Amino acid sequence: MADDKFPGWHGTTIIGVRKGGRVVVAGDGQVSLGQTVIKGTARKVRRLSPSGHDVVAGFAGSTADAFTLLERLEKKLEAAPGQLSRACVELAKDWRMDKYLRNLEAMLIVTDGRDLFVLTGAGDVLEPEHDIAAIGSGGNYALAAARGLMETDLDAEAIARKAMSIAAEICVYTNGNLTVETILG
Repeated sequence: MADDKFPGWHGTTIIGVRKGGRVVVAGDGQVSLGQTVIKGTARKVRRLSPSGHDVVAGFAGSTADAFTLLERLEKKLEAAPGQLSRACVELAKDWRMDKYLRNLEAMLIVTDGRDLFVLTGAGDVLEPEHDIAAIGSGGNYALAAARGLMETDLDAEAIARKAMSIAAEICVYTNGNLTVETILG
């Protein structure tokens, strides 16, 4: 995908880290429009509880598009309670087949504590390697930092926070104002 087609994708960093029986999803709070910071305290990581089963989701890309996907994911989770994998695959099928959804400019990291997935703008469901997932403009920086920290004694939250701090120092579209959600595996 060309960057000029999805200019809004350069505005955030989200990371998911699984370690020690916990999964932590952290996201920065910066909202940018082009090269202007519009807001520094946005919440891009949310806890969903459809049918009483906790799921944590973080989003990058267009906010309205991400909310559309989160709503659709919640409906899939209500139809398949406790089955995150199935709900993600069903959402990805819809994403690929529905003309409206195919034009959404967003990506998600989702976890129920057992599974950790990235839902891409191409309608893919990816299970990341090394128990780390990262998306957004600073995603590669956060991913590299977290991979380097995984073999330390730091827990999942400390790794996510440090990786996000490093990404915020490098990526101008990422700030250090974090929203962090933890879920047990």
